[in-house]
Amino acid sequence: MSVSYMTHPLIKHKITLLRKRSTGTGEFRKLIEEIAMLMGYEALADLPTADITVHTPIEETIQPVLNGKKLAVVPILRAGLGMVNGILALVPSAKIGHIGLYRDPDTHKPHEYYCKLPESIDQRQIVVLDPMLATGGSAVAAVDFIKKQGGTRIKFMSVIASPEGVSALMKAHPDIQLYVGCLDRCLNEDAYICPGLGDAGDRIFGTV
Repeated sequence: MSVSYMTHPLIKHKITLLRKRSTGTGEFRKLIEEIAMLMGYEALADLPTADITVHTPIEETIQPVLNGKKLAVVPILRAGLGMVNGILALVPSAKIGHIGLYRDPDTHKPHEYYCKLPESIDQRQIVVLDPMLATGGSAVAAVDFIKKQGGTRIKFMSVIASPEGVSALMKAHPDIQLYVGCLDRCLNEDAYICPGLGDAGDRIFGTV
């Protein structure tokens, strides 16, 4: 399985600040964006490049630039939207898709209500964003939708995850690359990550 757990002290520090009950909406949004950018730096280290000719003020030189179809960033609505600008800070030309899912409060099963992906998705490196990987149901469903539309090169980024969520996602889709900011202890009886950080979507959008 291809699972990478972030070890950078800046990521650890910012996740700790996210967890605090006293962290307000504006600071929470900023932290989510910053963490996404730091994680994206690690996750996108293998983007393909090609050499081009550049004329500097001193001389002509051959230097690398990103190559191939533009990156596709796909947040899972709604919490995944909070991570998008962090990735766009690294790759401003990336295309953006959206997958809308909601979790049934009783069964905890995901239900799709929207899916729109960039064209030529089969030729793009795809980064799926969701701050929390809890049961793994939404993550598995999102990757299912992407694969049905032809996507094959898929990375998934979550700020925090449960062992149950990681196991479920990688069992269903062992061919993807998963990047996790912090692996938490477990899920509680309501399928919330412990110790967690509450509901990421509510805290990003101020709907607590």
